[in-house]
Amino acid sequence: MKCDLHVHSWYSGPCDTPFLNRFCRESYVDPETLRDVLRGRGMNLVTITDHDSINGALALRRHADSFLSEEVTCRMPSGTTIHMGVYDLSEHQHYHIQQRRNDLVALLMYLTERRIFFSINHVFSGLTGRREREDFAWFAQYFPAIETRNGQMLEGQNFHAEKLARLWRRVEVGGSDAHTQSSSGKTYTEVPGAASKEEFFARLWAGRGRVAGEVGGYIKLTHDLLLIAREAVRENSWNAILGPLALAIPVATLLNYAREIVFGYRWAGRVIGEQRQRHRPFRIGAEQGLGEEA
Repeated sequence: MKCDLHVHSWYSGPCDTPFLNRFCRESYVDPETLRDVLRGRGMNLVTITDHDSINGALALRRHADSFLSEEVTCRMPSGTTIHMGVYDLSEHQHYHIQQRRNDLVALLMYLTERRIFFSINHVFSGLTGRREREDFAWFAQYFPAIETRNGQMLEGQNFHAEKLARLWRRVEVGGSDAHTQSSSGKTYTEVPGAASKEEFFARLWAGRGRVAGEVGGYIKLTHDLLLIAREAVRENSWNAILGPLALAIPVATLLNYAREIVFGYRWAGRVIGEQRQRHRPFRIGAEQGLGEEA
């Protein structure tokens, strides 16, 4: 059974890049079209992980093969920001998750008590800004899963995430992180032998899933960004006056990946290297309020 556990639709809202967020959305794909694409690429289960929204996934709830998920923007105790994939939840749970997303301790307690499956996404990416060393202590101690194959991240970033997951004995998940039809469903999580959503998650919790599909690259990301720019013009013809900015997309993509390479190798070297020396996960003191190391 296959499912792309990281994919975006129209409901992810405006892009988070300053200035461009006035003109451009994260994605222009409507949920029904996205479902058709995912099913056509072999996904047996369908979910949408929009940023802090379940509206895209709700649009598909009449289909037996779909379930609610979201990508939660969460504030860490260090003040940094992360993206968490949170899966198979209810509307009621979405409300409570959003109420807690800026209080990591409260959010982790809520998710853990209700046994809601969640992951840290693109762990070695600077997409959400800076990282602090203590962030990885929280990931090691309380996150059941790590996204080890992201369809927009470079091969090296995914490789380091996989090494970290295996070092910490965490569940591995994969998803396309697609914002266009072109990339959707090309990276996914597969759970052999599962015949239902319930079996899919039960076996995933047990570590019997595997990740598969494409990783990211310069040409792929540049292509997707150009498609998004085209859709922005289709939505509002006035956006055409920003056309010259599209010429900068290949350069911006190159600079972004150069930054990502530096960020990924820096943090992978520190975290994985230190882990191997210690032969145990990071610890956070009991005073943090979540108890001792599992």
